[in-house]
Amino acid sequence: MRRRTWRHAARKSYYGYKLHANTDRRWSFIRRMDVTAASVNDTTVFETLLDETNTNRAVYADRGYTKAAREQSLREAGYVDHVQRKGRAGKPLSEAQQRRNRCIARQRAFSEHPFARLAQMGGKCTRTIGLERAKAMIELKVIAHNLMHLARLRKRSIVPV
Repeated sequence: MRRRTWRHAARKSYYGYKLHANTDRRWSFIRRMDVTAASVNDTTVFETLLDETNTNRAVYADRGYTKAAREQSLREAGYVDHVQRKGRAGKPLSEAQQRRNRCIARQRAFSEHPFARLAQMGGKCTRTIGLERAKAMIELKVIAHNLMHLARLRKRSIVPV
């Protein structure tokens, strides 16, 4: 049986593959990644992208990852939860929750920089058929991004430890 790879968002249909990544907020490297079909929900690979070797235990994520069970499991694993909150119909966010979301959004902006650099390198677009080929091509782009960024940091005499 063939796996459905179409994704529908904002009244548009997308076909292809999706990059899920764990980015380093301080150094802007992509630490962990996974490539899935476009139809796979982002939240299904969230736990697999967590990096236990990372000394910074803060986890920043957008509203799509809000879930009480996830918050509890992050706390139990020793992570600091910085997942944005989302309002529901008839129950909007309070002013304090909106302020919290703005603070988290400012920090999350740094983790979006690697995706901007990938877009400059031709984006996550691949002209392949099959998940394994797409995964290999996107992994090569991520490796190239990390190496180019390391070269930039070394040129500026800023070397990560």
